[in-house]
Amino acid sequence: MALWRRDHTDRPVLPGMIHHSDAGSQYTSVRFTETVALHGLSASIGSVGDAYDNAAAESTIGLYKNEAVAAGSPFRTGPLRNLSDVETLTMNYVHWYGNERLHSQLGNVTPEEYEQAYYASTTGSPSGDAANKKTA
Repeated sequence: MALWRRDHTDRPVLPGMIHHSDAGSQYTSVRFTETVALHGLSASIGSVGDAYDNAAAESTIGLYKNEAVAAGSPFRTGPLRNLSDVETLTMNYVHWYGNERLHSQLGNVTPEEYEQAYYASTTGSPSGDAANKKTA
């Protein structure tokens, strides 16, 4: 998803970008490894049984459970009765988390605003269609 977004906003993967994952079977498969390489990423896989590999992911999962799935969440419009309900909730949460939430480490701006400011300061604002694209 992140690679797709970068490709569709004219922000290609830069040489040396690293994809880090744990040592789960889906991340050690030949097909996944080839896909990472085809996109120009360097693979970084943590060691088996190393609890520190998953700290960031586990923290994010905890946020997701508390902010999106928990009863009373603003992302829920009612009970989660089927897979479609969970998928819709998840996509809405991921969009908010990556584009709309204010982040204190970023000066209380959204990640999207911070990224736009970063690219504007390093390479100039994107021009043409790229400047007007909104990602879903």
